[in-house]
Amino acid sequence: MIKTPIAALLLAMPLALGALALPTTAAAQIEFSVTIAPPPIPVYEQPEIPAPGYLWVPGYWYYGPYGYYWVPGTWVEPPSVGLLWTPGYWGWSQGFFAWNPGYWAPQVGFYGGVNYGFGYAGRGYEGGYWRDNRFWYNREANNVTNVHIQNVYSKTVINNVTVNHISYVGGPGGLTAQPTPEEQRVAHTHHTPPTPGQLQHREKAAARPELVASVNHGKPEIAATAKPGNFESHAIGASRAGGPVPVHARELPKPEAVQAAPKPPSNAEADSQRQQAALQARHQQEREALAQMQERDHAYVNQQNANAQMQAAIEHQHRQQTEFLQQRQATEMQGLRAPAPQAPPPQHAPTPPPQHAPAPPRGEPTKH
Repeated sequence: MIKTPIAALLLAMPLALGALALPTTAAAQIEFSVTIAPPPIPVYEQPEIPAPGYLWVPGYWYYGPYGYYWVPGTWVEPPSVGLLWTPGYWGWSQGFFAWNPGYWAPQVGFYGGVNYGFGYAGRGYEGGYWRDNRFWYNREANNVTNVHIQNVYSKTVINNVTVNHISYVGGPGGLTAQPTPEEQRVAHTHHTPPTPGQLQHREKAAARPELVASVNHGKPEIAATAKPGNFESHAIGASRAGGPVPVHARELPKPEAVQAAPKPPSNAEADSQRQQAALQARHQQEREALAQMQERDHAYVNQQNANAQMQAAIEHQHRQQTEFLQQRQATEMQGLRAPAPQAPPPQHAPTPPPQHAPAPPRGEPTKH
């Protein structure tokens, strides 16, 4: 038996993953929930449409044995004429990030306000519409330039001035979108689940370690494909990550330096500054210790010529360690910087009544 931190890590993986992927029964549409936020949506181009009749299904982050992995966007034949795709999305629910699966329906419903691009800007769909049993493509949102399709039109796609790549709604740092009454109505209508091709596409993506977020740092090598499950031809990689995805402790920003007071601090302020400086020094030591441990893990993996699956498992564990450390340190610093509750001003108690009657003034007779 190999007695190393890596071996202990791999033995603990089933327990760790079991704690992360908790079944949820609060809502029927929620598949499962995890404790770590999904990475930002990467930036990538759309491949050419393979033939008329295909609809675009944007890529998304899903969760597997090695953490979040990217399911490439792809062109899909809808299950029937007249249906549109509502993408799935991650939503914050009772301390967990819950996955709400996508579906086919005559109208596009709520998908968390996530800007998936290509007509899915966070609300509704601007990539096209059905008319007379044919789908009309908006060339401003779809790559239909090199395919002979007659039912094409041009309409400017409305996007925010600053494109937001956040991939979940609610919770810390998440989007604040809420479903409209129309989207709520769509949520309660009949839905058609993803096609078998879509499910196979996701299963094949799960088997590719290079699509794991902790391996590609939010920039997947295969961000989009021309057809479901076809990762070898007409595949397009992401041009960049949608935002930072810290995997290792050395990638975390250094703790902020304690700002000196503009005037000579009082005793309480000086004591608070000393506490903050001591806490930041300890935080930096913790980050350096974790970074050294993770580097030893990498050295061991290289010596063992580990396969891609083991490397993905190690990177996933490193991301967990890094995020948990970052969250704990942020909580500690916030608690230290929080102003101490001020005591309420003292209230003057009324003068208690005398226990004995005062002596009568001299010269007055005592009453009996």
